[in-house]
Amino acid sequence: MKKIQMVDLATQYQAIKSEIDSAIQEVLDSSVFIGGPVVQRFQKSLESYLNVKHVIPCANGTDALQIAMMALGLKPGDEVITPSFTYIATTEVIALLGLTPVFVDVDPKTFCIDPSKIEAAITSKTKAIVPVHLYGQACDMDAIMEIAQKHSLFVIEDNAQGIGSDYYSGNGETKKLGTIGDIGCTSFFPSKNLGCYGDGGAIFTNDDALAEQLRMVANHGQKVKYQHDVVGCNSRLDAVQAAVLNVKLPKLDEYVAARIKVADYYDRVLGASDKIQTPHRDGKSKHVFHQYTVQLKGVDRNALQEYLASKDIPSMIYYPAPAHKQGMFASFNLGDLDLPVTEELTKHVISFPIHTEMTEEQQSFICSEILNFVNAH
Repeated sequence: MKKIQMVDLATQYQAIKSEIDSAIQEVLDSSVFIGGPVVQRFQKSLESYLNVKHVIPCANGTDALQIAMMALGLKPGDEVITPSFTYIATTEVIALLGLTPVFVDVDPKTFCIDPSKIEAAITSKTKAIVPVHLYGQACDMDAIMEIAQKHSLFVIEDNAQGIGSDYYSGNGETKKLGTIGDIGCTSFFPSKNLGCYGDGGAIFTNDDALAEQLRMVANHGQKVKYQHDVVGCNSRLDAVQAAVLNVKLPKLDEYVAARIKVADYYDRVLGASDKIQTPHRDGKSKHVFHQYTVQLKGVDRNALQEYLASKDIPSMIYYPAPAHKQGMFASFNLGDLDLPVTEELTKHVISFPIHTEMTEEQQSFICSEILNFVNAH
């Protein structure tokens, strides 16, 4: 049996090697490494896939979030509502811009921001909500957009883990995640469902004026060369990464289907144990399983990880410490913040290997060893 990895990028590359090599060679031959037709092709293709008017490629997912907040004109002291149970990038950029993060708890089923907790956190200083589509599961965007419209708030979707997911709105519309709020942001980090071979990201919007502002911010605040109208930054997707993404984007739905198949197997086998709570799949969306994350019930997580490692089975904790307890937010005096679901999840979640190249032989071995440990303890 081939060595088990959390994400097997090498095997995925071998399956598309000729296409990838040819695409990269095209960039090398043209020597157009920044911007140019390859990046433009990817931008147009992603706009078409997402059915969104504007895609602004950028250097990474963290930049995408920062550029979004800058383009919306958020100012120091403005409050941004977001979950604490997320990767630090979501909240890091809030603090970086001098904004105030306001952390709310997550839904115990979906692990995404709980809309029922949002309204109580809104003050006169609140300007935006940043929902995170965690692990590939969509937030309740109908409820979030209703709250945002009621209070005139911006919505920035952190879709770094949910690209490719469909959201089935209560009004009968089906939209791609990242295209529902004012702005959507994503990452093309190599391990993502749509990953490049380095860093990369993109921003989405259907608002023409906002798209112009996003492009300016991402390009040193300029619309015309050497005329810098706003304070911006330098964030762009390079042509080599765009070339890789041009090959992989047409395969995204196929990759998502492969991940769902892996998740189905895990659900079927691991779901038989009352000590393992398999991922909830909300009927309002298609879970695209960037991670396969379960909650353990009465199981020593560290001991399970050590046991699996002894069998050469990797596992990960996403995320062991909530954002509001990180040192970078110490000045906000958030130590007494009561987020019981978030606290519980950080203690009991664990993620098992999931990727597009997994075999049933690998999964059978993984599940067998997980259940061996769980049943013996």
